[in-house]
Amino acid sequence: MARPRVAIFSNPGPIPHRNCDHPGCEASGEHRAPRSRATLDSFYWFCLDHVRAYNASWNYYAGMSTDEMEAEIRNDTVWQRPTWPLGARVSALHAARWAGFGMFDIDGETPSEKPKRPPRSPQEKALALFDLVPPLTLAGLKARYKELVKRHHPDTHGGDKEAEERLKDIIQAYSLLKAAYFPT
Repeated sequence: MARPRVAIFSNPGPIPHRNCDHPGCEASGEHRAPRSRATLDSFYWFCLDHVRAYNASWNYYAGMSTDEMEAEIRNDTVWQRPTWPLGARVSALHAARWAGFGMFDIDGETPSEKPKRPPRSPQEKALALFDLVPPLTLAGLKARYKELVKRHHPDTHGGDKEAEERLKDIIQAYSLLKAAYFPT
């Protein structure tokens, strides 16, 4: 004899009919829309046509100043949870691990006190443009030069002026690297 099936979920019955909250509309209100920014948990119930019109005209930021809107957007980017600057909550137990690495301002060094890197030389700029590191071979330099010329030639970019300027920089960098590393 088979066991009778037991219903796990009971049927709550028919959903009550709700009229559209728009004045004069007798259609069924199946779509919800928030009443105001302050009470996002209470809703109007509209038919499809009226909820579309309501959503098109509803502005969450209405009545807010620019500063209030900016604060609201910033608060939403962190899911409305408090945040702290990186390293602001490093405890004394963990601070010793990070000392000496220049992280979290534990070393007492401010960014203005850190030594500044001298400007790059023309050779360093040319190497960075070619994405190469010394030691160089003439064959490797030529191969990279040909690759960059094909990629940035103005004819492949429809005569674009930026591509033309980029190609001039590549040619100048190639001449500089060839003269510096492979003098003839």
